[in-house]
Amino acid sequence: MAGRIPQYFIDDLLARVNIIDVVDGRVDKLKRAGKNYSGLCPFHKEKSPSFSVSPDKQFYYCFGCGAGGNAIGFLMEYDRLDFPTAVEELARLVGLEVPRENSTPQQAQREKHLKDLYGILDEAARFYEEQLLRHPQRQRAIDYLKNRGLTGQVAKAFGIGFAPPGWDNLMQALGGDSQRLEGLEQAGMLIHNEERHSHYDRFRERIMFPIRDMRGRVIAFGGRVLNDEKPKYLNSPETETFHKSRELYGLYEARQANSQLKRLLIVEGYMDVVGLAQYGIRYAVATLGTATTAQHLERLFKLVPEVVFCFDGDAAGRKAATRALETTLPVIRDGQEARFLFLPEGEDPDSLVRREGSDAFSARLDEALPLSEFFFRSLTEDADLNSLAGKASVANDALALVRSMQPGLLQQMMLERISELTGLSQSQINSVNNLQEITQPAAPSRESAPPPPAPPRAFRDTPDAAPAPAKSKKRKRNLNLYEIAISGILHFPRDAASLPRADEFEGLPDQHQSRLLARLVRYFQETPDSSLGTLVVDWLDDVQLQELFLVLNEIAYESDLESPEELRKNFHGAIQRLLHEHRPEHELKSLRSKSLQTMTADEKQRLIELSRYRH
Repeated sequence: MAGRIPQYFIDDLLARVNIIDVVDGRVDKLKRAGKNYSGLCPFHKEKSPSFSVSPDKQFYYCFGCGAGGNAIGFLMEYDRLDFPTAVEELARLVGLEVPRENSTPQQAQREKHLKDLYGILDEAARFYEEQLLRHPQRQRAIDYLKNRGLTGQVAKAFGIGFAPPGWDNLMQALGGDSQRLEGLEQAGMLIHNEERHSHYDRFRERIMFPIRDMRGRVIAFGGRVLNDEKPKYLNSPETETFHKSRELYGLYEARQANSQLKRLLIVEGYMDVVGLAQYGIRYAVATLGTATTAQHLERLFKLVPEVVFCFDGDAAGRKAATRALETTLPVIRDGQEARFLFLPEGEDPDSLVRREGSDAFSARLDEALPLSEFFFRSLTEDADLNSLAGKASVANDALALVRSMQPGLLQQMMLERISELTGLSQSQINSVNNLQEITQPAAPSRESAPPPPAPPRAFRDTPDAAPAPAKSKKRKRNLNLYEIAISGILHFPRDAASLPRADEFEGLPDQHQSRLLARLVRYFQETPDSSLGTLVVDWLDDVQLQELFLVLNEIAYESDLESPEELRKNFHGAIQRLLHEHRPEHELKSLRSKSLQTMTADEKQRLIELSRYRH
C-alpha cells in the first residue's frame, strides 16, 4: 500500500511485540541463559550456541556472524522480507492494522477499497467453512474429503469449506445494498448477468479452498466440483487482490508449518497440497491454473534454496516439465537447486503418498533429477551423438537455453558438459551464437525485485575488533570510558534526559566513539520514549549502526556481569569523567594550536583556565 508507515506506530509495535515470541521456534535450542536466551544462530552454521536474545532490550545478536537487530530486523533477515512487509507481519501477530502517512486522497480511497475487498473475502471463507459444518447437504463434501484421507484437523488448517448447491447462497448471506453486491463482484465471488441485471454466486456445489497471500489474507478461492459439472476445478478470476501468475496455493500454510523451510515442492492441484500435508509433507505448493512462471520461481528462491517440480510420468507430464525447465534456467542462480520428480503412471502426489507413505515419498524427492541431469537427458534422448549433425543439433539447442542463464558456476559447468557431449572446445562453444563470456558479473533478472535489506552486521574483520568468543564462557577486561557510557545509555535510555546536551560530547578525543556517543545522547534526548529496538529501526540504513554493533560486540558480556545499580553508577561516572577530564585536554590542545594574535579575548581567558586545570 502507498504511504509511509508512521514512526509512532513502529514504536508502539515494538513495545507490544516480545522478540522471544518471534525468535522462538525459528532458532534451534533456544534456552534461557541468565536474563537472556541463547541458541544456535539461524544465519550461519555453528555447533556451539553464539546467538543471544535479550528480552530486556528486545534485541538479538550473534557473536559468531555479527547478525543483530530487533524483531523487525529478525523477520527481515530470517524470512527475507522487506521492511514494510516485516512490519505488517509483526502487526498481524498482535492484531494491529498498519496505518500509512502522506497518502493522497486517491491513495487513501484505494487503501480503503482494498481493505473492504480483503474483508469480503475473509467473510466468504468463514461462510464456506460454516457450510461444511452446518449445511444440510454437506455430507457429499464430507464423504469426498474422508475418502481422500483428510482429517478435520488438516481441513481446518487449510480453511477448507463447502459452497452449497443453489445460485445465491453466498449473495444472500453477505449481500445487501448495491454497493455490497458490487464489492462481492469485484472480489470475484459473484457473476453479473447483464441481460437480467442480476447477480449469482460464482461457486456452487463445490469444495472450497481459500487461497492466501504471504500475510495470510484470503485473496481468492479454488473450488472442486462434486457433480459432473465442468470445469472440475474452478479458480477465482483475476482481481485487484489476486494475480495467478504470482500466487501459489499452500505457500502461506507451508511457511506457517515450517520454522525454516529447506525446500518447496511444486505440484498441480489443491488436493495434492492438502493430501501431502495430511502425511506430514507440509512444504508443497500448487500453481493456480497456470504453468509455473518466472515470478513464481523468483518468489520461491527467495524463501528456499531448493525447488522440486512434480509431474506425471506420461508425455503430457514430460512436456510440462520441459516448459518448467525453460522457465527455471533464466532464474536459477549459483547456490540454488531445481529438481524434477516424475510419478508412476496413473498416480498423483496425493494418491502416491497414501499408497506408499511419507518416508517412501520423501525418498523419491531426494532422488529427483537435478536440473542439469534432466536438461541433458531431455536434449540427448532422441539425438544421434555419433554423427556430426546430431552433435551440432544438440549444441545449438543446448546453447540457446544455456545462454539465457545467469552467468556463474552453474552456467560454466553446463557449458563444460556440452563440450563433453559434442566434442566442441570451450572457445568454439563461446563463439556459437555470440555466447557471452562467463567471466562477466551476473546481471539481475528484470523480474526480480531487489533483495530486502538485511539487518546491519558488525564489522567482524575490522582490525580493532576483538575476536568474538567461541564459547559462552564469561570473560572480563577493562572497558574504556566510551564503552561504559555507550553501554549505559543503551541500558538506561531515559537517563539521557538528565545528561548534558549532545554537543557537549562532540570534539572529545577518539573521534569515532565520541561521535557515536554524542549521537546516541541526542537521539534519546530528542525521542525520550525510544528504546534500543526503535533506534535500530531509525538507523537501519545508517553506517553508524554498524559502529554501534561493533561496540556492542565488545561490551555485551561485560555489561551482563554487573547489576543494574552498578551499571547505572558506572555509566554516570564515565559521563562525568569524559566531560571533566578528556574534554578540557582536547580543548587545551586545540587552543594551543592557534596563535595568540588570532585568539579572541574569551579564548585567551579559556586557555589560562585550562592550563591551571591541567596543573
